[in-house]
Amino acid sequence: MSYRSSHHQDHPSHPPHDHARPHVRRPAPLKPTPKPAAGSGYTITHAGKQVRLGPVVFWVVAGTIIAMGTWSAATATYFAFRDDVLTRLIARQAHMQYAYEDRIAELRARLDRTTSRQLLDQEQFDQKLEQIARRQAQLESRAGALSNLPDVAVTGSIRPRGNANSDATPLPKPSPISDTATFVAPPDREARLESRTPPATTKTARLAPRQPQGLDATFLRLQASLDQVENRQAATLNAVEEDFEARIRRMRGVFADLGLDLNQMEGAAPARGGVGGPFVPVKPVKDADNFERQMYRINVERVQADKLTRTLSLVPYRKPVLGEVEFSSGFGVRSDPFNGRPAMHTGLDFRASSGDPVRATANGKVESAGWSGGYGRMVEVDHGNGLSTRYGHLSEINVKVGDTVKIGQIIGAVGSTGRSTGPHLHYETRIDGEAVDPQKFLRAGVRLTSG
Repeated sequence: MSYRSSHHQDHPSHPPHDHARPHVRRPAPLKPTPKPAAGSGYTITHAGKQVRLGPVVFWVVAGTIIAMGTWSAATATYFAFRDDVLTRLIARQAHMQYAYEDRIAELRARLDRTTSRQLLDQEQFDQKLEQIARRQAQLESRAGALSNLPDVAVTGSIRPRGNANSDATPLPKPSPISDTATFVAPPDREARLESRTPPATTKTARLAPRQPQGLDATFLRLQASLDQVENRQAATLNAVEEDFEARIRRMRGVFADLGLDLNQMEGAAPARGGVGGPFVPVKPVKDADNFERQMYRINVERVQADKLTRTLSLVPYRKPVLGEVEFSSGFGVRSDPFNGRPAMHTGLDFRASSGDPVRATANGKVESAGWSGGYGRMVEVDHGNGLSTRYGHLSEINVKVGDTVKIGQIIGAVGSTGRSTGPHLHYETRIDGEAVDPQKFLRAGVRLTSG
């Protein structure tokens, strides 16, 4: 297709004169159609066909084509640029999303680690607290076991046995052992926990710390306190065991010094009244710790000491009068105070004032109570196992035959009846009816009580 512009007019050529033909009237020639002036149109040629357009139409068409081309180019450029921008925006959005997801995953992992650490700290805290509570309960149980031991003070000393009428001054009853440590949480613990809690704007605000670092020092102080209590209990237990062992040795020594048959006397020792029950042998606890094994030994020694004490209650090793001992005459051969001739003195003469109380030196049963020749008013007490004691020259008698007397019980008063030169107490100890030196018994008693 092509177009061209017409810039000239076609002039008709004059046909050549034909002088040979006759003159014929010709019709008026047709006027030629005027052609457009130069520059007034455009011719479009396409496939041998021509289309003539005017300038206005041409430029309208051309402008439309140019506008459409421009619009197409602009649209293509826009879509190309838009696709690139969207691709970049999508890539950037994906990158930001991945970054946020990684951050969230990191925060979640950190939160999980924090939660796990707090749970672990709480578990450790609970374990430590449970351990301290269990140890405290164990120490309290031990303290109760120690307080159940008779006559045991905090230092482990044992109060000498005896009643108010004996010559030994009894020690005051010790108070039970109370060396216990009680764990009490600090009163401001909750406030400190709240003050350490992060603001509630974060998710971790609901996870309050369960184990502040300050509790470690508290646990250490509690452990140290419990260690001190345990050490004191161990020292007390050792002292108690040592005292029981020493006491048993001293009591056995009394029988050895006096030449008495301990086995025979233990068999004849009276049992406690108002007690009973089935016999259940004592066995050590399996898997027992040192404290329990030591308590087992102490309980066994305690039973032995109690049995020896009941047996010793039948041995007259105490003084028959209170106060300082002053002998006016000893046991053995002496010059008779009335005729001056050598004579056997079968007892000890205790210097005392008339009317001073005379006390039984051991448990027993009254065999005689009344006037007995040179003894004057006399009381004889049978202590069993061939042992007996006599109390002569009494001014009065407070018991009768068949009465059961206890250690330290008043059985009469000092006097000067019978063969006597003045107020005093004639005191005898006899084994199987034969008089033996009472000082032997008294010295054994001094060694026993001095220990």
